[in-house]
Amino acid sequence: MTLEEYISYHSSPENDVLDAITRDTHVHVLNPHMLSGHVQGRVLSMMSHMIRPKRILELGTFTGYSALCLAEGLAEGGKLVTIEHNDELEETIRRNFARSPLGERIELRIGDAKEVISNLGFQISNFDLVFMDADKREYCAYLELVYPLVPVGGFILADNTLWDGHVIDPAYDKDKQTLGLRAFNDQLKEDDRFEQVILPLRDGLTIIRKVK
Repeated sequence: MTLEEYISYHSSPENDVLDAITRDTHVHVLNPHMLSGHVQGRVLSMMSHMIRPKRILELGTFTGYSALCLAEGLAEGGKLVTIEHNDELEETIRRNFARSPLGERIELRIGDAKEVISNLGFQISNFDLVFMDADKREYCAYLELVYPLVPVGGFILADNTLWDGHVIDPAYDKDKQTLGLRAFNDQLKEDDRFEQVILPLRDGLTIIRKVK
């Protein structure tokens, strides 16, 4: 048993819907490694339960696994808005949301995340929790767009911030996704509007708290 398998075995199991989504994604969808997966999904659920957000914004839906995990911790009457750029995944996402009673609390928007955020129509301080898992080249732009939507004390989670170790590998000095993540990590380090910590979970998960 590997350490990763040990961690998974000793973490609470995913429910039957999430297990089915995992299996279906690996069989029918390209790049199934993009799925959050069991352990990260339990972390997202745990974070959401700790925060008890009234509203959650997710950038990057993929097949809907992470949205359903985050929705587990929504406060009563709460809602999750998730944005996916790939319109070819829309049917799969809606089908997966329909598998769970939590799907009724999730609103799917299809389109470019920057454009959709700009046209959401929500007022400032509207989302208690934001999960960023879209185009890594745009993380800095996403941060500025969601900043006014999050109240002081609210949280932003950013996925893939270690990018399989590429953020410290000179071999990826010209890779645009890697450069985008490096710029994002560097910006956060110098930005006094936030407090943050990078967890070496899966591909790197940064927990960010808005402090001003």
